[in-house]
Amino acid sequence: MTDEWRGWREAAQAALYGYEGFYRSPLRSPEGPAGHFRTSVHASPLFAAAVARLLTGIARELDTGTVALVDVGAGRGELLTGVLAALPEGLDVTPYAVEVAARPTGLDPRIEWCAEPPAGVTGLLFANEWLDNVPAEVAEVDADGVPRYVQVRTSDGAERLGDAVTGADAAWLERWWPLSAPGERAEIGLSRDEAWAGAAGSLAAGLAVAVDYAHVRGARPPFGTLTGFRGGREVRPVPDGSCDLTAHVALDACAAAVSGAHASTELTDQRAALHRLGVGGGRPPLGLATTDPAGYVRALAAAGEAAELTARGGLGDFGWLLHRVGPEPGR
Repeated sequence: MTDEWRGWREAAQAALYGYEGFYRSPLRSPEGPAGHFRTSVHASPLFAAAVARLLTGIARELDTGTVALVDVGAGRGELLTGVLAALPEGLDVTPYAVEVAARPTGLDPRIEWCAEPPAGVTGLLFANEWLDNVPAEVAEVDADGVPRYVQVRTSDGAERLGDAVTGADAAWLERWWPLSAPGERAEIGLSRDEAWAGAAGSLAAGLAVAVDYAHVRGARPPFGTLTGFRGGREVRPVPDGSCDLTAHVALDACAAAVSGAHASTELTDQRAALHRLGVGGGRPPLGLATTDPAGYVRALAAAGEAAELTARGGLGDFGWLLHRVGPEPGR
């Protein structure tokens, strides 16, 4: 990568998804995302089982035995592999992994590997921790109170202020993340809005779900959330291809960006969403330890995993954005 100043969106795009980028190069990240951070998918198979139940429910609502499952930002196919293992018999599922990296060896041959979401499919589109990796411009308020684009040097992550924010980016800030005091920062979420509208719009009917680190208007962090991850540790964000670059998502803005034949939109958290899908953190009855000791140990382990997936202050606080595409059930 050349030693030059760029806006954060351009710099992160090259660092993450360029030819030698963090997510594309097998040399920089041979283990894939799982080698650098732990998502709900990696935390417990209960998460994939919950997605399987969600997909089964969609098929029932749509009155069809054939559905698509589109995993956007699929990593190495871990979620799809887990969902396929948890599906009930009789449901015909076409799984799609949407990912920029090359298809991993040994992946289930039923999984179609693609660079973009397939157009016009019916079923469930699921994007777990994808939008936070969609590069966004960063703005900072200067000493005169003017929001300016933040430029970054690709070699070492040094920053400086550039031109004033104008046009659609300025309109987005005014609506979704107003800035005023010198030093305040924001990630301009317009690129995430557009990415999510495109992904959700690829469905002909069904449900589109985004799960991510999130915040909403009125509770934005005053200095943004841009950071890096490498080898399981948070690191300084340097757009040189050596680390993951991530920032929390304004999911309320993404929700408003989707229009058309959507019967309903819901914004909730992972704790509530997984509880609805049968994932709770309750301990098994103590009497089971006497009647079925092995079953008690398994149930206790599952309860611990469920508690991690739904914990306040942790994974349970992740935002879930749900867009139902097409007519509501029964119409």
